[in-house]
Amino acid sequence: MTTNKKTSSLKTLARLLTFTKGCRGRFVMTFVFAVLAVVLQLAVPILVGDAIDCMTGPGEVDTERVLQYVIWLIPVVAGGAFFQYLMSLCANSLTYNTVRSLREHAFDRLSRMPLSYIDSKPHGDLISRVASDIEIIADGMLQGMTQLFSGIVTVLTTIVFMFMLNWVVALVVVVLTPVSLFVAAFIARGSHKYFTAQAARRGELSGYCEESLGGMNVVRAFSHEESAQEKFEEINSRLYTCGLKAQIYSALVNPVTRFLNYLVYAAVGLSGGLIAVLMPSLGAVGGAAMTAGKLSTFLMYSNQYTKPFNEITGVLSEMQNAMAAARRVFEMADNPVESDDSALPELPAAEGNIDIDGVSFSYTPSRPLITCFNLHVKSGQRIAIVGPTGCGKTTFINLLMRFYDVNGGSIKVDGHDIREVTRHSLRGNYGMILQDTWLFRGTIRENIAYGKPGATEEEIVAAAKLASCDTFIRQFKDGYDTLIDEDSLSQGQRQLLCIARVMLTRPPMLILDEATSSIDTRTEMKIQKAFAYMMQGRTSFIVAHRLSTIRTADLILVMKDGNIIEQGTHSSLLGQKGFYSELYNSQFADEK
Repeated sequence: MTTNKKTSSLKTLARLLTFTKGCRGRFVMTFVFAVLAVVLQLAVPILVGDAIDCMTGPGEVDTERVLQYVIWLIPVVAGGAFFQYLMSLCANSLTYNTVRSLREHAFDRLSRMPLSYIDSKPHGDLISRVASDIEIIADGMLQGMTQLFSGIVTVLTTIVFMFMLNWVVALVVVVLTPVSLFVAAFIARGSHKYFTAQAARRGELSGYCEESLGGMNVVRAFSHEESAQEKFEEINSRLYTCGLKAQIYSALVNPVTRFLNYLVYAAVGLSGGLIAVLMPSLGAVGGAAMTAGKLSTFLMYSNQYTKPFNEITGVLSEMQNAMAAARRVFEMADNPVESDDSALPELPAAEGNIDIDGVSFSYTPSRPLITCFNLHVKSGQRIAIVGPTGCGKTTFINLLMRFYDVNGGSIKVDGHDIREVTRHSLRGNYGMILQDTWLFRGTIRENIAYGKPGATEEEIVAAAKLASCDTFIRQFKDGYDTLIDEDSLSQGQRQLLCIARVMLTRPPMLILDEATSSIDTRTEMKIQKAFAYMMQGRTSFIVAHRLSTIRTADLILVMKDGNIIEQGTHSSLLGQKGFYSELYNSQFADEK
């Protein structure tokens, strides 16, 4: 189990490093500046030790040489600080360029994944992976690049310097090193599983918050504030437990490593003192004679040698957290995206002839939804689709747009199987207005021109007038330059803007999925006139619960359990006195 975790972490780290491509120069410079900074920092104890050796006793101080060493200390210390700054600068640049590439990769993968994946995951969890998890990776990488990287360089360089001075005392330090490594490994093993669980709970909490805040009006309408709070506290409690256990292991770092630091410091002082004082005949054992200055240098080196272990074991917790977050990001990014169809031909501007032959589809194999669906639509026809909730109306629209692929049968537009043309060209031939509106943070002009970025001012205003939203737009102080988001307008106003967006593109085929459900009756009458104008000569699919909006449709499909059970015009279906007649009379009983 431990080996698998190590292998997994190493693979994750190796994959993370692939995103440093294009920044290899910064990586090399980080290493060079780290070595230069460490070498200059290690030169300080030598200068201090030599200065101490110039003070052999009362009245026996070589002031001139001491002053020379002090003067040398100034550029050495300044140079070490300067190269440390350059190392941090390169590490920051490398880290955030890497994280930027990772975030772009994750969002690109997410934007090309099938809707089936996005629909099956809490949106808050996906947002957490792209936003907060990658931010955690940035923190972990920055800690690793600065403290872990420079710490390793410090340890290795200090060992070399100590062996050059006196290998016997240096050997004492090296013998105690495995103890620090054992502590680091123990903490890493203990914290790994808790940081992994913490990342998962964090995503769960983000998903629940996004879900609850998005439906807060419903939560309050049903007086579920307390139960929502209880659910939040339950998830938060599990996050607290994982986080606490992870931090308990992290909290062991400081006291344990400080104890080991003092142990090494004492061992150096004791061994160096024994060689220098109690065994003068062996004073030159292991290298140069152990003087008071050399002993001071060794004591300073022991501090510099052990300090990185304190930092490294501390940063290991951050790295474990970052690796757990990286695994969540890669787990999401590794899901298959929609197949590349760039080699397929483009669907030309459609006339609107649609043939649906023997189509079957189900979201899950065990629950068939649409079976043997057949429909032939001529260019310019208006097809209305009605039926009870869950009968397959929206699923049928998703298949037309190829948000999902059929399990069997085929859908053809002007004789072209939609699986044999690019999705982009297929969807570009449709204009789609949904019941659920979507606006982004930007100006009203930008939102209307979303489907046609190069639209002129005249075209945008004309589309707004057709959608009956020009009047309320001009009531704003900034008119079409008014900055909006999802919460700036009423539901009806948002839907009018979405209608204007489609009216601007004027596609050859239209899909209206409950397009006027949130608009008052008076405005709906204006919209219906605009729709009638827009649908002239265009194949149109109208999904509606208000049967009054589809009386003029060329063909009405009555769906139930994924199948067409009735079809015909409004008057012919009423004459059949079947399921459609029951639906219509239930809505307009007062008109009998």
